[in-house]
Amino acid sequence: MKKLTLLTVALFLSSVTPAVAQDVRYDFDKDKDFSKYKTYKWVPIKGADLPDELTQKALTSAIDTELAAKGMTKTDSDNADVLVGYQTALGQEKEYTSYNTGWGYGPGWGGGWYGYGGGMSSTTTYGSTSTVYVGQLDVSMYDPAAKQLVWRGVATKTLDPKAKPEKKQKNITKAVAKLLKKYPPEVKK
Repeated sequence: MKKLTLLTVALFLSSVTPAVAQDVRYDFDKDKDFSKYKTYKWVPIKGADLPDELTQKALTSAIDTELAAKGMTKTDSDNADVLVGYQTALGQEKEYTSYNTGWGYGPGWGGGWYGYGGGMSSTTTYGSTSTVYVGQLDVSMYDPAAKQLVWRGVATKTLDPKAKPEKKQKNITKAVAKLLKKYPPEVKK
């Protein structure tokens, strides 16, 4: 009976844990030699949606830290090797979580998981709806000499305007690290 209780609790916890893992995607120009990009300059993206100033500061700081770890240097010079800009998107989606108590006792654990399903069995389904804020970060890098986009990465479920400051910073740092993990990309020839 103790094992059954532990199994029930484990299944319950796994079924109600929301799927909020950050999704990261990126693309790049396979014809570019990214080892030549040593300096970068921040540029605004025309018409881009931006978050509040504190979140902007957290984003640029996290990106600066990751790019510095990759050996790049930030500059204000117009001669930067690459231009970096970002934009954000905030939205909402509804999430429905349900839990079915389809457990009983006796042979077959109720309803025929195995055996004949005898014994006492009862099921109850509980459900709840909640709003999940989806925040997307889009980072773009442009080659100013060629005047073209050379790298673009998107991290979803990164920005939550309702999150506490510590949680917001943790999400941003984690998302930017994941986003730039494989930068510069290895170009296979």
